[in-house]
Amino acid sequence: MDQFSNGDIFIGEIIGTAILILLGAGVCAAVNLRFSKAKDADWIVVAFGWGFGVMAGAYTVGTLSGGHLNPAVTLGIAINEGDNWEKVPLYIAGQMIGALIGATLCWVAYHAQFEANRDKDNASPTLGIFATAPEVRKPVANVLTETVATLALVLPLLAFGLTKGIGESGLSSLLVAFLVVGIGLSLGGPTGYAINPARDLGPRIAHALLPIPNKGTSDWGYAWVPVVGPLAGGALGALIFKAAF
Repeated sequence: MDQFSNGDIFIGEIIGTAILILLGAGVCAAVNLRFSKAKDADWIVVAFGWGFGVMAGAYTVGTLSGGHLNPAVTLGIAINEGDNWEKVPLYIAGQMIGALIGATLCWVAYHAQFEANRDKDNASPTLGIFATAPEVRKPVANVLTETVATLALVLPLLAFGLTKGIGESGLSSLLVAFLVVGIGLSLGGPTGYAINPARDLGPRIAHALLPIPNKGTSDWGYAWVPVVGPLAGGALGALIFKAAF
């Protein structure tokens, strides 16, 4: 993290995370909202949409901030490097602001579809467009799922750097994007795979604040799970990497 200035980190993480959330929440809106051409597309579409969102955001700002786009990734990198802890709050602040902006831009892009949701008899749920929710609500199990899924993100992400030429070629961002798709397909079923505190918390705040018709609850009772689980998984992935490699 030393090679990036504070200003570049902050701006880069705002831009990159906004792009990630715009495309990720956008694919969720596309498959859930009435009058969307992608209505009722299946889970594989959602997983690839989030993967492409990661790829677009990371490639856009890789030279500015490194393109973490995720507090769990930032935490894992900080633990692995063992220093630069003073930059961690800057990364996370940029990621949270970017997530709020990206979620708001998704609402703007689908404004007509959200407005069509005023018909209470045919309203579509909206929270799932912005934030995650478990299929079976068991907090301990849900935290474990998010921990394991984020471990499966951060440990390979750190290991990619061991292969000569991946970092210099820029291939790492593409590999991480496909890794996110794979995690979604394999481990996303139980909780919707946040694997990123900013990805869930920022859009959940946007859902609570935006004037979305028939939006229902923002489910704050669950909001801690996709924060605690990914942070635990990021830290665990980094500790395993340091011990094994």
